[in-house]
Amino acid sequence: MTQHFFDHSLATLSYYKFGEGTQKMLCFHGYGMHGRQFRVLEEVLGSKYTFYGFDLFFHEGTKLKQHSLEVVKAGLSKQELAGMIMAFCKHEQIDRFSVIGYSMGSHYATTVVEELAQLVDEYIVVAPSSLNPGRMVRFLSKNKLGNGLLEKLVLSKKALIRLLKVCQAIRVVDRSGYEILYKEIATAELRFNFYACFTYLRFLETDEARLFEVLRDKKIRSVFIFGKRDLMYPPSIGNRFVSQLQHAEVLVLDENHEMVNRNFAQVLSKALLEIPA
Repeated sequence: MTQHFFDHSLATLSYYKFGEGTQKMLCFHGYGMHGRQFRVLEEVLGSKYTFYGFDLFFHEGTKLKQHSLEVVKAGLSKQELAGMIMAFCKHEQIDRFSVIGYSMGSHYATTVVEELAQLVDEYIVVAPSSLNPGRMVRFLSKNKLGNGLLEKLVLSKKALIRLLKVCQAIRVVDRSGYEILYKEIATAELRFNFYACFTYLRFLETDEARLFEVLRDKKIRSVFIFGKRDLMYPPSIGNRFVSQLQHAEVLVLDENHEMVNRNFAQVLSKALLEIPA
């Protein structure tokens, strides 16, 4: 695995390259993770794919060119993200690709499919918050009152932890989700990044009609992966999607929300190495 940087007018994008297959896969990690998260796939799928794992905005090595509260509040449009991905593909000489996104990363992956469907072979989403972010996420990201409250909360470590405990108590997040998020609010910088992820990415909301249209029209193979014990994004939210798509399947693992592990890699590799019907 090697780390690289792509310079774009929007950001300096940090990414990792691993695998040596002829097919390309763009990887979008979950909140608090990094571009190395999907390296678990290299052992089982590295001969089929070359993977490009991005450090997403406000994570590790990727840095916005203008990192300010004003820029964060302005937000990122789907067209801006698609433009950066197109420029990246030109830089890496990628003609076609698959996408995989986990949790928060599913918003990136879904946006790329909506905007660049003509280039996409496979659409894989894991614990996909993009399908149903939930009322709390929408309130904190898109609602003016909710987002203003979140902005105030990030200035206070104790207040944000209290909010997180309430979310766990009312089952908005499960225990593993709570532990992931708790680790990400320990410092002022991390709390700002927490706020920024809700706010900057608020326009990456799934357009279901558009997503269904491009997945069907372009015959993009779709794989929806859920954890049986994931309280935040349970398997039931995928049923409606799969019932409307010909080239789609649901994989349910005996896992909670934090599921990108060897078991996940084995199950996904078995599905991807099979010839679809």
